[in-house]
Amino acid sequence: MKLASMFLLIASSAALAAQTKTPPTPKPAVQHAPAAAGSVTCTKLPAISPKIPALPAGSACFKPLYTIDSTPPVKVNDASAPVVASVIDYFGFGPTIVSLSYVDTRIGTGAPAALHKWYSVKYTGYLVDGTVFDSSDSHPDHAPFVLQQGAHKVIPGWDTGFYGMRVGGKRRLFIPHQLAYGPRANGAVPANADLIFDIELVSQSDKDPTPPPAAGANAGTPTFKAIPGTPMGTSTNPAPSNAAPPTARPVPAPPATTTPGTAAPPATAAPATTPPATTAPKPQ
Repeated sequence: MKLASMFLLIASSAALAAQTKTPPTPKPAVQHAPAAAGSVTCTKLPAISPKIPALPAGSACFKPLYTIDSTPPVKVNDASAPVVASVIDYFGFGPTIVSLSYVDTRIGTGAPAALHKWYSVKYTGYLVDGTVFDSSDSHPDHAPFVLQQGAHKVIPGWDTGFYGMRVGGKRRLFIPHQLAYGPRANGAVPANADLIFDIELVSQSDKDPTPPPAAGANAGTPTFKAIPGTPMGTSTNPAPSNAAPPTARPVPAPPATTTPGTAAPPATAAPATTPPATTAPKPQ
């Protein structure tokens, strides 16, 4: 009887302790606070001419769309030291950190810009001194420029400069020379020139929206369109759409033809002069 009472007392004490034990405090969920608006690092750009139109009021600063770090430098093998230095200088290789920077001046409401789509784009290109070196508005038809994203038909800063845009959006790009024409001059663009582009993504499609050339008098004549960023004077670069038409060559007159099966009439020769007859001398 005493043993049973003891077990009953122990059980009651354990139950009471279980009821009064403080439950463990749950750990708070990890919260990822959004970055503060002022925490985005603005790109430090070289001096830009005031001739370039000012950004709309309230626009943000230029931010890096991406940054390329090429360290350690590219190695050149199988050459002597002077040749290595010359090759690196010629191609512009070396340790660099370069950013493609942008400011969205109007957020589009259309579909996001997708990779490898055909983009129709309006644009104006500036040098940092304010010179306008190209613009879709300067072309005779004022039509948007068409490119296929990722096809390597334009400068790298263009090919990769539409990331994050939506159709209908506008953006200003700051393209360093490494992502533009590099150490080679191109028309009005000098060597090692940083470029600024105002671009508008008008539309995108799965196929080239450029209409085929109309049949007729111009059938068979190649249609050229300007390609911002391709080296001029190469076989892969069409001439600008505002290029002057080729100078017509004079067409020589066709040779005289004869009826098949008949011989050509002989050339008319001038009549020969008959020498005067001579009289044989009479014998005496």
